[in-house]
Amino acid sequence: MEESTLTLPNKIGVANQPLAYCLYARKSTESDERQALSIDSQINEMKGLAKINNLEIVDIYKESHSAKDSGLRPIYNKLLMDIHRGKFNGILTWAPDRLSRNAGDLGILVDLMDQGKLQEVRTFSQTFTNNPNEKFLLMILCSQAKLENDNRGINVKRGIRAKCEMGWRPGMPPLGYYNRAFNGVRDIMVDPERAKVIKEMFLRVANHGHSGRTLKIWLDKEGFTTRAGRKVTLSQIYIMLKNSFYYGEFEYPTESGTWYKGLHKPLITKTLYDKVQKELEVPQRSKSGKEFVFKEMIKCASCGASVLGEEKYRKLKNNGIRKHIYYHCSRSRDHTCKEKYISEEDLIKQLVIFMKGLNLKHFQITERMKSYIAEYQRVTNIILRQQNAENLFRDIDLKAYAKYVLEDGPNREKKELMKNLKIKLYLKNKTIITKSQI
Repeated sequence: MEESTLTLPNKIGVANQPLAYCLYARKSTESDERQALSIDSQINEMKGLAKINNLEIVDIYKESHSAKDSGLRPIYNKLLMDIHRGKFNGILTWAPDRLSRNAGDLGILVDLMDQGKLQEVRTFSQTFTNNPNEKFLLMILCSQAKLENDNRGINVKRGIRAKCEMGWRPGMPPLGYYNRAFNGVRDIMVDPERAKVIKEMFLRVANHGHSGRTLKIWLDKEGFTTRAGRKVTLSQIYIMLKNSFYYGEFEYPTESGTWYKGLHKPLITKTLYDKVQKELEVPQRSKSGKEFVFKEMIKCASCGASVLGEEKYRKLKNNGIRKHIYYHCSRSRDHTCKEKYISEEDLIKQLVIFMKGLNLKHFQITERMKSYIAEYQRVTNIILRQQNAENLFRDIDLKAYAKYVLEDGPNREKKELMKNLKIKLYLKNKTIITKSQI
């Protein structure tokens, strides 16, 4: 069947064309369609109808997807495209709401009927052809399904809001609690085993200043796990410490600014919670924050994680403050990594020593690095006025340049030097080594 036959503006002869049906079956996993027939049941029923009425089913399309939003069902989109191309000119489906529960998909469906490309939509109890009255009825039935969706959404939100106002937070409660259903009544109960551990977490932070990593080590030793039996992650620990549910209040939805007083039993007091939040506060960095030049340019030899920089302060006897920069393993791969800290001064000394054994072949010489080297040579009067770029790199004393950059050069040149080094560096016992030395 040629597409041109299906798209004639005056639709002459369309009604006499044989109908080629696609059987479309859909069921969503959402709660509002739990009562709908299963996909297999829809297919069996419609096959029986087709056999009785001698209808030709060319293909069967099925999918598990919600029809609330338009354009999001891949199989349904394929069906519309195949109708547009002339593969089908009829649809066989259990009910109108299997095709559309939104205005967008309904509009495309009716448009295909207006074009003469879709001649018939047949459901188990009704048939809709390219007839004004039947198309209007199809639109009403699909629009009714959309109205039911919209009203259901409003009712669900109203029910959730009422539940919150009663003091019950929707969804799964955090660790330390569990949902209980008894005689048709739902309740949130304290998990006696996990609750005491969680309370101890808050006490350790508030009274002893324990960090998240310290808590994780302790929780792993205690055998504390999630409901699924897995160890809690570091991020989960911080989420728990910031969860107001434990002192009896909750915000719903999250970040909405709407707070409710819960009816569940609190594990901690509001005073303890506030004290923990104070401990968890990260000091605001100065706008002219310190730049850590060698951050993530070196790996930890013990666990393979990146080496990060950190600025530490030491109070002097005269009430002054002395700042020190240290580099250390980020412990992103192993939070128990024992690799030692190294000061920036000692790290630079190690890098200078390491650079003594290198030459130009160990670097990727970028245009930017060439300009830095040329400036260094100009300042130190190494190059002659007429010296070309080839001679510049042939005669350069790389060890002297690297020593200058690392000890006294600007941060941008330090970064460029390290970034263009072809050898991966590792930190082991405060010493710079290569991978072959690990």
